[in-house]
Amino acid sequence: MKNEPLGPKEHIESTFALQKTQRAPVGFWYHFLPDAETGDGLKDGSFLERSVNAHSAFIRDFKPDMVKIMSDGYFFYPTLEPILELNKLEAIITIDSEHPWISLQVALVKKIKELFPDLPYFYNIFSPSTTLKFMLGKNKLNSFLKEDPQRVARALTRMAKAQMVLAEKVIEAQIDGIYLSVQNPSLEDFDKDFYQNFIAPAELMILTAANKAGGKNILHICGYGGVRNRLADFANYEAQAISWAKNVEGNSFHEMREIFGKKAFIGGFPNTKDSVLHIGNRKEIESFTDKILDEAGNLEGIIVGADCTVPSDTGLERLNWVRERCVQRGWIN
Repeated sequence: MKNEPLGPKEHIESTFALQKTQRAPVGFWYHFLPDAETGDGLKDGSFLERSVNAHSAFIRDFKPDMVKIMSDGYFFYPTLEPILELNKLEAIITIDSEHPWISLQVALVKKIKELFPDLPYFYNIFSPSTTLKFMLGKNKLNSFLKEDPQRVARALTRMAKAQMVLAEKVIEAQIDGIYLSVQNPSLEDFDKDFYQNFIAPAELMILTAANKAGGKNILHICGYGGVRNRLADFANYEAQAISWAKNVEGNSFHEMREIFGKKAFIGGFPNTKDSVLHIGNRKEIESFTDKILDEAGNLEGIIVGADCTVPSDTGLERLNWVRERCVQRGWIN
């Protein structure tokens, strides 16, 4: 363990390298815009400025250990026409780096990085299947997958080719890596072989591109809203850190190490409106932080965070109580 104080970037880099530092770093994030999921940054020119301002306020007021830059306003992949039927998936084509959907997101990353250059940054990219779920709705996506998985897989590949470019461009902008959000569409309807054959290849394209670009990348196995995942489906994904819904899946840090090997892990707190992080008092939040640190013990590579994004009205003081408790505790030897 290094004794001298670490800067934010070195702190996260050391944690990703499974080196012990003075304390576990903390990583929490919001969707910063109230219309993040429904707004269209390609049609509404205010999105870029509003997102930069919201990220900047969070960074200035919280002074985070690490920052996930949110893709608010860019949840929907641009298409030639609305996708109302299965045969309209051909309206999804690969776009290049000059397309506003890519160039505006790169501009967002650059502007935030310029304001606070010394922090570690990771850009949020939803996997092609998650992006398509946003566009179609879960039921329609699953219906399309059942009816013609090859056609869906080809569409996911075309999206992934553009997202590969996006990943490369944001890493070229001198941020640390991407935060790739993945999710099983349905455990009941699609088994591991189905996932590996029709969905995983597009996701692995993006991670491979991000790794080749030099990113230190985070894989987020999304359990938002209580969605369960088959964690073993992602065991071969080459990411430096794994973020997962610990309170949904039930796996401990040590169990995650058994599945994923020598990776860093981000998690610990539930992220719902009725969770301790959102409504608990300081003593309760500190006690839950203790519970996370006690479970981790002296396991290297632990970042205390939440199952997913925290509610946007979660007070920054609550997040700071977690970090202050981590400072007080340090590492357990």
